[in-house]
Amino acid sequence: MSISKKRLKEIASKKNSAIDYSEIAELDESFWKKAKLIEPETKQAISLRLDSDILKWFKKHGKGYQSLINAVLKTYVQAKSQK
Repeated sequence: MSISKKRLKEIASKKNSAIDYSEIAELDESFWKKAKLIEPETKQAISLRLDSDILKWFKKHGKGYQSLINAVLKTYVQAKSQK
């Protein structure tokens, strides 16, 4: 998901007193006792040849198209692994 520059400016200009925190739960001691640090998966840079129409389709979805390709491949692998 991406946020437009215009929306980021709107958010940045909002005063803290105008932010509604009522739906955000308090993080008490019990939360921090159970909390675990989850490191993001590392990615490996590779060179990959794709058909030009496939690459064009992913690129038209904008920034993050490589992550989208990765997500599609991951979903495929998970589906095949369940069989």
